[in-house]
Amino acid sequence: MPVTLFRVRWPDQSETLCYSPSTVVREHLVAGQSYALQEFRQRVRIALERGSERVRAKYGYACSRALDELVEIERRVHQFEAQGGAEVVVLEID
Repeated sequence: MPVTLFRVRWPDQSETLCYSPSTVVREHLVAGQSYALQEFRQRVRIALERGSERVRAKYGYACSRALDELVEIERRVHQFEAQGGAEVVVLEID
């Protein structure tokens, strides 16, 4: 199962390199695309949960790293929720 990394830019211009256990993230995010916070959160949640389930199907257990990544991303999204119109930019997907 190919690990896929994706880099995002947050509303404060900081960048984070994020982990997905599978390429499924490419079905939900597009490099160069900006997403409103809630849309980004939803897309990432779906992608990482599906990636974790792919790991479960193959190895018999969920991917804890993907679920940890989701928790961290949701924490970051929460930091910017008070900013109206805040967006996350997906810079690249490897």
